Amino acid sequence: MGSEAQSKAKFIVLLGAPGAGKGTQATYLEEELGIPHVSSGDLFRENLREETELGKLARTYMDRGELVPDEVTIAMVKERLARPDCAEGVILDGFPRTIAQAQALDGILAEKGHKIGVVPYIKVADEVLLARLAGRWTCRQCGAIYHQLFSPPKVAGRCDECGGELYQRADDTPETQRRRIEVYFQQTTPLIEHYRERGLLVEIDGEQPIERVRADLLAAIRANGRS
Repeated sequence: MGSEAQSKAKFIVLLGAPGAGKGTQATYLEEELGIPHVSSGDLFRENLREETELGKLARTYMDRGELVPDEVTIAMVKERLARPDCAEGVILDGFPRTIAQAQALDGILAEKGHKIGVVPYIKVADEVLLARLAGRWTCRQCGAIYHQLFSPPKVAGRCDECGGELYQRADDTPETQRRRIEVYFQQTTPLIEHYRERGLLVEIDGEQPIERVRADLLAAIRANGRS
């Protein structure tokens, strides 16, 4: 690949806690920039579903109740980045999660003459994340979903559709979601600092209206996102 083509390629690591709106923004960026959004969760599910060699290997660990080793996850990412649609860049979401994975990613990209151009971090306060994540309520009768901030029912505790009782599932409770946020920052804070020290991190205020977050992300990528 020539140096001109390489200079136009965009390799982006998108960071943000659960509830920060990372997935929504990644989908928009994929359309706007014309490069794929590669979610580690989607990639994992694809390998398991298609029973690739890496998927089968991952399942042997999962069936034993063990964590899938880094080298398996890294190999999945390496295979995905080698596909033709990633030649002009990629938006990585959920990988890397650790400094070791970040270093492995640097090596994968370096083999192709690329490097990470920018690491946007959609920053949202813990309490705002919790309000977003723990606000979901579900109807016991028809399964309709509400959110106390974004789509509240007309009558508190009752479904607009059938009048059924609204309840919170176990994985929607404030306690569960607070723990989810805590785990994210325990895992990711060293990675955030790693990219900050390398001058790649750009903080984006994720508490702004979604259109403003989108505009700031695009501006950061267009200013810095070239390998």
